[in-house]
Amino acid sequence: MTPVRAWDAFTSAEAEVRAMVADPRWQGLSVADRAHVLAARILVTPDGDRWLFGAHARWHLHDPADGRWHLAPPPRGVRPRQVQHPAAVLPGEVIPHGPDFHAEPGSTQAFVGPDVSEDLTERLRVLLRASGRKSELDYPLTAFDEIFASDVPSTVAAIWGTIMWCAYAPAFDGNERLITVFGEYLRRSLPGDEWVRWLPAPPLLDLVTLVSERHRAGHPRAALRLAAVMADTAQILMSDTRFRPRALALLTMVEPMLRLPGLDDPLKDAEALREAWLERCPRRLCRALLVENDPAAHFSHTVYDLVEALAFMPDPPMAAATFLADLSDSKGALPARLDHRLRRAYEELDRAGLTGTSASESTEPEGFPVPGRVLTKPAPALEVAPPDRASTAAVLGAAYATGLAWGRLTGAKVPQSGLAGQTALVRRVVHERDDNHTDHT
Repeated sequence: MTPVRAWDAFTSAEAEVRAMVADPRWQGLSVADRAHVLAARILVTPDGDRWLFGAHARWHLHDPADGRWHLAPPPRGVRPRQVQHPAAVLPGEVIPHGPDFHAEPGSTQAFVGPDVSEDLTERLRVLLRASGRKSELDYPLTAFDEIFASDVPSTVAAIWGTIMWCAYAPAFDGNERLITVFGEYLRRSLPGDEWVRWLPAPPLLDLVTLVSERHRAGHPRAALRLAAVMADTAQILMSDTRFRPRALALLTMVEPMLRLPGLDDPLKDAEALREAWLERCPRRLCRALLVENDPAAHFSHTVYDLVEALAFMPDPPMAAATFLADLSDSKGALPARLDHRLRRAYEELDRAGLTGTSASESTEPEGFPVPGRVLTKPAPALEVAPPDRASTAAVLGAAYATGLAWGRLTGAKVPQSGLAGQTALVRRVVHERDDNHTDHT
């Protein structure tokens, strides 16, 4: 006899809210009416925490100290009860609009362990070969010059920039073929080592700069060619869920100018062109663009992903806090951005002298380490031991994405060798490289 699956209040409440938001009548409700129906579906766990499934199809946790709602995945294995919460105190940012419930599903996995598929890599290699034959005089390198040699055409940089911008967490196996195919074009060795390349995530402005410079120079056809290369790259990347959400967003931004040549010709300034691209993206893809539009919200979502990726741990918030403890926070701004469970766990580590440990590595302005300095880190408060390779890659990706998001928000640099907690996890998967697993696609 098939066992009956235990009823879960969080799953039930989530399904109920999803059904309401999917109902065409939801769009006709006022914000006050939406708040009223959501407030009636708030759950309270035995410890008194209040949970709401709301905006971005994600759970929010009420902070009893200041009344704010923080993005936070709910605990499992507890029995909450449903309570009525005053609808008037629900802020607008937790109330679903509708399109935000249709975000493109993605993966938090890094590219350490599970490889990029051979088909995707081969298609990009062919595109790269064709792009590398362009003249650097026709396609000068106006961005990514810290990565590529001066004689490399910007068509090559357009492919690289698209890969890195679309990647949820651009941490790659040191021998990942998707990266090694760029070897002949590189100005110097990439950050990281033979095991992992901890690569920077470029802002959209870097991609836009390649196109806008050709516009300003009076070469609109070259600008269109660069946009087409970005679109072709994004189309190829769509087959891997670690790229898909932002790849789809990028396609929606550049395809209009390819269908209507001249559409963006009046926009000579890179920042103006960037704004035009962002405005073209439909609202259902808004979460993919938070990295550009709202760095604070983007950081909150990456923390959510990190806690969710650590669901196998007995205490996911405490496990997440051990990774957050690696972030450089000289101004003490981090605790206020965390929900009260994470904040308590982080402050416990802080009192034990276990926070800001990766920041002890001195860096040069571009974020590469100063030679001769040794990174030291006290023993971790607990060991994070993922049950399998997929879980390890998910934690690595979420942790690295959180570090990059914190850097985008505060200007803090991620060390070339990665953050300390991440490098400990790498040792669990380095012996499993060059695999054929495809559970990330």
